[in-house]
Parts: sequence; C-alpha cells; structure tokens
Amino acid sequence: MTTPTPMPIAETAAAPAVRPYQQYVYAYPHKTAYRPLRREQASLRELWANEPKGALSLYFHIPFCEVRCGFCNLFTRIGAPDGLTTAYLDALERQAAAVREALGDGARFAGAAFGGGTPTFLEAAELERLCDLAEHGLGADLTAVPLSVEASPATATADRLAVLAARGTTRLSLGVQSFVDAEARTAVRPQRRADVEAALARIRDAGIPVLNIDLIYGIEGQTEKSWSRSLDAALAWQPEELYLYPLYVRPLTGLGRHRGRVAGETEGDGAAWDEHRLRLYRHGRDHLLARGYEQVSMRMFRRAGAPADGGEDYACQSDGMVGLGCGARSYTSGLHYSFDYAVDMHRIRGIIEEYTARPTEDFRHADFGWEMDGDEARRRHLLQSLLQAEGMPVADYRARFGTAPGDDFAAELDRFRDRGWLDGPAGPEVLRLSPEGLAHSDALGPELFSAAVRERMAAYEPK
Repeated sequence: MTTPTPMPIAETAAAPAVRPYQQYVYAYPHKTAYRPLRREQASLRELWANEPKGALSLYFHIPFCEVRCGFCNLFTRIGAPDGLTTAYLDALERQAAAVREALGDGARFAGAAFGGGTPTFLEAAELERLCDLAEHGLGADLTAVPLSVEASPATATADRLAVLAARGTTRLSLGVQSFVDAEARTAVRPQRRADVEAALARIRDAGIPVLNIDLIYGIEGQTEKSWSRSLDAALAWQPEELYLYPLYVRPLTGLGRHRGRVAGETEGDGAAWDEHRLRLYRHGRDHLLARGYEQVSMRMFRRAGAPADGGEDYACQSDGMVGLGCGARSYTSGLHYSFDYAVDMHRIRGIIEEYTARPTEDFRHADFGWEMDGDEARRRHLLQSLLQAEGMPVADYRARFGTAPGDDFAAELDRFRDRGWLDGPAGPEVLRLSPEGLAHSDALGPELFSAAVRERMAAYEPK
C-alpha cells in the first residue's frame, strides 16, 4: 500500500487543510517502511540478547478468513486448502522453537493475543494446539495473563468458544462492523443480523469476561439514523468495550478495486466524505458517552467499571513484542521486524506457502525490518502516547529520553495547539489531545513521521 503524503499544514486552527482520514495510524513505522535485512545482521539471538525480557507481549497471527471484507488490507487469505492450517501450525511450532531458543530461559510473558485474519477460523482442536504452542512452546501461562482473541460471527461457534474460555481467554473481539444487513453487504461483509446476534449469545454463554464489538462508520449510504441502529444493537449486549472504526478504501482491497478509488478518496469530494465521517464519529462518540462509556482513544470506548483487560491498542512505549506467524510484527528497542508484507491475494498465498515450507533454521533470523534510533524512538513514543485519550505524562518522556517533548517537537506541537488539537496550555504536566484532537487522530499521526519513514513509505510498491 502506498501511503499518501500528508496535505499542506493548515494556516488557521479553524479550518485545517489536513485531511482527518488519510490513513489509519496504529503503529510506527508502518510495514511499508520495512525493507529486507541482511541475515548476518538479523540473528534473533543477538537481537534479543540485551533486551529486557521479564514482561514480554506475545502475538500469534492466523492469516485465514472465511471471507475477505471489502475494506480489508490485512495480511490474510480466504479459506485454506486441505492440510494448510495443519502445515501452518507445524511452521508456527518450528518458529516457536527458534524464538524460545533466542529469548533464553529468562523470558516471561505479561500478555498474549491471537489476531489475524480470524484466529477462530481454526477448528476447536487446532485452537487447542495454538494454545499449547503458546504455553509449552514459548512458556506463556495463558491462564495467568490477559489473553485477547479476535473472532467473526460465523466462526464464533460453541466448541471454539469453549476451548478459548477454558484456556484463559479474558477478552474476545467480534468483528461485526454493522448490524444493518444492507450496510454489511455494501462493505462486502456478507452476514445477517440474526447470525450476528446468535454469535453474541454464544459468546456471552461462554463466560469470557470482556466482550468487544467492532463497528465501522462511513459505509456508503450510512446515515446517523442507521449508525444509531448499529450502536444500539451493540449496546443491547452491554459489551465491556466498543471499537468504532472509520471506513478506509485502500488499494488492492475489494472496495478499492471495485470502485477504482485511491487510498482515502471517493468518486466525489474527498473532503466532503471526510466531513461525513467526522459527523458520524462525533455522533457515535456522544452516543456512547451518554450511555456510560468512557473514551480510551479515538476508536476505543470502555463501559464504566468494566475491566481493562488487554483491549488497548498496543502502545509500544516500551518494547518487547514477540510476534509469530505471517503478518506478525516483533519489536525490540533497536529493530522492528516481520515477514514480507502484501495485500494482493496471490502474493499473500505465496508468502504463506513459503512460510509453511521453512525449516527451523530459517526462523532464527529476521527477514524484513526497520532499525530504530533515538529520534525514531521519540517519535514513536510521542505518537502512540498522544493517540490515547489519557495523554502522555511529560515526566515519563523526560525520564526515558532525557529531554522534553516540547524541545524535540516544538514545531509539531505548536501546530497541533494552533489547531485546537491539544488540551490545555503549553508546557503542561500531561500532553493530552482535546476532543477535537482525538477526532483528528489519524491526521495527527503522519505529521510526526520522520522524513526517512515518509521516503520509504512513498517508495513502497503495492503488491
């Protein structure tokens, strides 16, 4: 995916020229900035040798879905030929052996997540094996740490949910997107509301403590009235969390190919579409706040009093993410790394086939990555912290880097403040986005990207 260059900086706070919905910023840098690594410089044993390993995060990526939604550019394929999921789990087992060897005996995990794709595409026995890989292969005690798992309505079956509940799942995130059948079809998310409601009933029956429901706003034809219908349908289940995502139309996705759009644009006025999404965002935000939910980030809302159990976007202020499987990232203080990245289905299938054929030796090094230096670490820390509604304690930044964010990013913070995106005066103890700043989170992020990251992302060839 080629990410567009941010629009010119606004001249006034009242009418910023920056597009609020150019791209979804959730990690820094994006995988499109990663490049092939030389094997002799990417030994996992050496990468992790001097890293703190007492509170690592574990992530397994399962790159299979029963359907591919029209808006999806995640690393996943539709279906799996006979034997492919077994071959994939076999490869995960080999990778886990290589990773545990690299981490050494002192590694401890403080949290775990299964994502994708759709982890519950795996059958119940395969989910048991996945949990065994986490526990016996890597030493993670899933019953003692938060475990978050993503699911779809069609795959949230009673037998799969029973396995997840028994193995310690504390949070299940269900991708619903819309309770309005016509909107789901428009987003190329073929499902019936009745089936979604049945899946939610099974999840509640399974007793998993935290239910999250994902919803999307900005679907073609969606109105505030239909948006409210989806919000109220979700609220009827009293979910502990709700994620509200703006619709993005990206290259090589179903909607992107069907409509011939470029990233972030529509056939009509892109700015008008942005304003429509902003209206829907504000409507959804106010709807949830009025019903006892607290805003954690632009996207995340938590029911007052509900447990905070692993649902936050992984903020990455401190490193220590261990990712296994195609599509998974790993983070050390000096290198972010992953496997090759693609959106095109043919290329994704090729990467998965290559992954499943790897011997253990080929998992002992990183393939693609981005080397982090002090400046990049500062940008990442500030960006990921500001995206959280609670903001960033300036003292934490100063303790980590020995400088103040106002010294390192004076121009950027002045721009944000001029637009009304920062809460409070200059020089606060906590840097926090205003409500309007939270609404423009996805415009704020790209302005903190370094020139080197911008150059890499602009040069990326979609595949």
